[in-house]
Amino acid sequence: MSRIAFMLREALVNLRRNILVVTGAVLAVFISLGLAFSALAVNELVRVNTIAWQQGVHLIVWLNDAGRDGVPSDAHENLLAEVLGWDEVANAYYVDKTAAYEEYLDLFGDNPEMVEALQNPSALPTSIRIELADIELYEQVEFRLQQYPQLIQRISSAAQEIEQISAVSRVLNLLGIGLSIVLGVSAMILIANTIRLAIYARRDEVAIMKLVGASNWFIRVPFLLEGLIEGLVGAALAVFAVWVAGRNLAGAAEGIQLVNLQIPNAFFLRWGVVFLLFGAAAGVLGSLLGLSRYLREADGGRPAGVRRALEPV
Repeated sequence: MSRIAFMLREALVNLRRNILVVTGAVLAVFISLGLAFSALAVNELVRVNTIAWQQGVHLIVWLNDAGRDGVPSDAHENLLAEVLGWDEVANAYYVDKTAAYEEYLDLFGDNPEMVEALQNPSALPTSIRIELADIELYEQVEFRLQQYPQLIQRISSAAQEIEQISAVSRVLNLLGIGLSIVLGVSAMILIANTIRLAIYARRDEVAIMKLVGASNWFIRVPFLLEGLIEGLVGAALAVFAVWVAGRNLAGAAEGIQLVNLQIPNAFFLRWGVVFLLFGAAAGVLGSLLGLSRYLREADGGRPAGVRRALEPV
């Protein structure tokens, strides 16, 4: 226990002695991981909204009137039954002319000109609304529907736009991960330089410790703890800042119905732990990088200050 207390005390002393350099290292970790975490948070918002937009109707199949122009009277029912049997389709339902008119009034009821323009409600086409099991299967379903040109007027789909949003989400995810790695490495290098400065300021003390038999690991641990603390503090500040920004953004956008800016707490918990571990690992690895070269040099020879201290008067 005494050794652990000594090492922890030495790490805190190092942090206090080099407060400006340590602050720079913590800020570097904070900015680096904050930017990376922000990129992942934006990607999460895109993912959440993409899932919401994918739910519901994906395809609207506008139909020619049954019993006219060679369309059998039971063609609509038969097509609906067939579509419901397709593996790509999760659900489908029929919208007749009465329901189509009610829908028209819901959309344009506040516009008298549009209501008056529709002189004959029976002119509205019937339709089949299709919800897909997987949005990426829309092309297969469209191809199968195109086999009924006499029955189907046209097919409306938002699947292409949703697919584009999904592609953007995947790109943002890759960018977020790549940014995390690149900026994490940058933070690790800065921590390594911070540890080098701390070792240089205490080089004579470290050399004397080696002379009296201290092992390399006994010397390393306080500096490793210093890097660990710097990485953890910087990562914690980054996670906290992004969490506060996310909460404020969600609160400011409560009245917006088009998009959902609420990031789930599970996201912050899951990725917050990952970033804390990443920050701690970056700090420890940076410390190891900073220590390795100096200890190799120390094993090869004594610093000049130590040689002078050992010379007889």
